Amino acid sequence: MDSEKTEITNSEIRKLNDFDVFLWANELDEVKNNVSCELFLFNKNYTPFKIRYSEKLTNSVKQMFMGEAIAYVISGAEKGLECREYEKSDGEDKVIYRTDLSKVIRAESLLNLIEKEYKDIDYFTDNEHQFKKMKGIIAKFSYPGGDDGTKVFYIAKGISAASALSAKTSWELNGESFEPFSAEVALKMPDDNQVAFVDGSVVIFNQTKFENLFQYDFKSQMLAEAKAKEIEEKYKLSFAEGLTLNALLMDKKPLVKKLQDMNIEEQMSQEQLVDYADEMKLELMTDDDGAIIMMDDKDLTMFVNLLNEDYYVSPINGKRYEIKSKKLLNEPEGEPPRG
Repeated sequence: MDSEKTEITNSEIRKLNDFDVFLWANELDEVKNNVSCELFLFNKNYTPFKIRYSEKLTNSVKQMFMGEAIAYVISGAEKGLECREYEKSDGEDKVIYRTDLSKVIRAESLLNLIEKEYKDIDYFTDNEHQFKKMKGIIAKFSYPGGDDGTKVFYIAKGISAASALSAKTSWELNGESFEPFSAEVALKMPDDNQVAFVDGSVVIFNQTKFENLFQYDFKSQMLAEAKAKEIEEKYKLSFAEGLTLNALLMDKKPLVKKLQDMNIEEQMSQEQLVDYADEMKLELMTDDDGAIIMMDDKDLTMFVNLLNEDYYVSPINGKRYEIKSKKLLNEPEGEPPRG
């Protein structure tokens, strides 16, 4: 399933700028009896799966996902609860954070799949998809309103295999006796508020759980983007269709850390880097214009290692090595012992 990049219109931009979490919660409180809900599980690759639930759970689902969240916002407003921009804050008490959905790429991709590829989404079965591989559960809420006649928002929570019981290893205690476990899997749902997605805004109730759920590290991402800009200003690079340097650097913390310690302006020139790769007999490809070709993570790793001079040929045995760790030696004092 290929996700489409959502085009943001001028009216949607105004929505982002004008979003008021307290107004949203009060509006929902008024229409909560007219809200419908659909659940999806999603795995560690952020692939969604439809999941049905019994009508007997309808009230529980709404309360656990939506009711708790809006009650927290409404009651918190009377106790000094604030909503601040995520990028300008960090860990304050009595604060809800907000950021743009477009900045949280995994969440945006997940919602695009649900919205754009709905008919192709499989229903979850434990035999086929394995609950232990699921990362989170997301509820899609719909209610009358808006320009299209329907308003939609999402609330997501992280789940873990440790919170589930399997029929193979569990019993039920019924009265005075144990009985066979009657379900394939039982799940203890997290009862805390974690993150909501409303009109292109991300409403963050629990910063740590949000960051873990969508592997979002704003500071590392900003650092990677800054280094990517410096690199692209100094070197000519050519990417496979749909790839960018920012996309390749995402979640590559060791590479970003290595780049963080470099002064890109002082690194070798493009010609020197290509010559170095040839000397090390590495498969660094260039196109007809001399641009270094980046097809995948392997090419990116090789490029960063070359920048950091992490390849070496031993003058003793002639073998090539990749240097995993380096320590700069001090300047020698005096003459060497053998002159």
